[in-house]
Amino acid sequence: MESSAPSADTIRFGVFVLYVRCGELRKQGVRIRLQDQPLLILQALLERPGEIVTREELRARIWPADTFVDFDHGLYSAMKRLRDALGDSADNPRFIETLSRRGYRFIAPVTGAHEVTQASVSPQVLVVPSATEARTETPPPRLARRMALVGLGVLVGSAALVVALKVGGLQSWIWGNISARPPRSLAVLPLANLSSDPAQEYFADEVTEELITQFSKLGDLKVISRTSVMQYKGSRKQLPQIANELGVDAVVEGAVQLSGQRVRITAQLVDGKSDKHLWAEDYDRDLSDVLLLQSEVARDIAAKIDLQLTPQQEKRLEKQAHPVIPEAYQSYLLGRYYWNKRTADGLQKAGVYFEKAIQADPNYALAYSGLADYYAFLTLLGGPEVMRPPDAMAKAKAAAVRSLQLDDSLAEAHASMGHVLHNYDWDWAGAEREFKRAIELNPNYSIVHHWYAHLLI
Repeated sequence: MESSAPSADTIRFGVFVLYVRCGELRKQGVRIRLQDQPLLILQALLERPGEIVTREELRARIWPADTFVDFDHGLYSAMKRLRDALGDSADNPRFIETLSRRGYRFIAPVTGAHEVTQASVSPQVLVVPSATEARTETPPPRLARRMALVGLGVLVGSAALVVALKVGGLQSWIWGNISARPPRSLAVLPLANLSSDPAQEYFADEVTEELITQFSKLGDLKVISRTSVMQYKGSRKQLPQIANELGVDAVVEGAVQLSGQRVRITAQLVDGKSDKHLWAEDYDRDLSDVLLLQSEVARDIAAKIDLQLTPQQEKRLEKQAHPVIPEAYQSYLLGRYYWNKRTADGLQKAGVYFEKAIQADPNYALAYSGLADYYAFLTLLGGPEVMRPPDAMAKAKAAAVRSLQLDDSLAEAHASMGHVLHNYDWDWAGAEREFKRAIELNPNYSIVHHWYAHLLI
């Protein structure tokens, strides 16, 4: 039986009762164990049901200003524990709705000592009479029979109307397509860096690009390139505005944290028009399994949006979800991070990191592709390393050949080879063949489109 609890300051929703004074949550009289942070979030939401409680307000409520905390990760974890306690879901919420980048809203009817009316939360309230009231309001037998006949007639008529609407096609004409079309275009926004070390910013940027590459392999799905999405890094624009500017149905946003040899990614899928939260998940793996983690994110979202993958696409995802040597992987990401800066200093650092990646893993195909691009661009950007263009391009070609020997399915490797054939061998047909193959393997690899355009000029 339920033990004695304060009769005042109680808030009721569904089968739950929150006793504010003693900080207890009970479900049908049984106490639910809830830690301090999820409990404080619940109290904050219940104080203003139907209203948006912003992330900033929750930060001030839960974590004092002088407390050092990874706020995004802490809030995500606390909200996940709260939803678990309520049996709620972020995808189909009954109690707590997520408003991406803004905050949260309690959407269920609430009654309690704070005099929150259900009408202020939901415009339609079903009032169920008590057993005593039901006996008092029972109609006479003859009237009850008439009411039953009328009710039956209404029921039959309604059923006939529904059938007529479906058969005649009027349902779509009147209400339109009831079930929204699954997203067929999306943008992966730059992942936030949850590490307290700003030097890890490269990791968040490059994992973002890796996810874009994974999504580009998901069947008939339009994915916005890295070049277009990076302008929104740190942006405070609302997601519907970003989705409209990019022309996509949905947006993937999240955060990444690298701690020692562990990598953690939180990702969520948001509808581009309604700002509705469609899906969210938290992934935690060893750094050696980071490619598997990225593949899992891609597969989960593909399943959520009902995207059918061909056997070839499935095989490609499986092939690239292999373990990596952490040191080689991190060195490669740093190499690409500096190479993308397109500066002489950045290029020199890129070459150092690509070499380190190969030293850590001599069979790392992507690192050889990066090294090929490094040598090829020495002739354009220059730098402290003195090398004649023919010598640099010969090294670039050797690295591209090695990359293709290790993995012929890499768009990066074919793009690197095409660049060398174009600018060194003047083999126009061979360069075009390599560029087209790279685009076939990864249509969203923006660099190869850039280089192919130069060839066509």
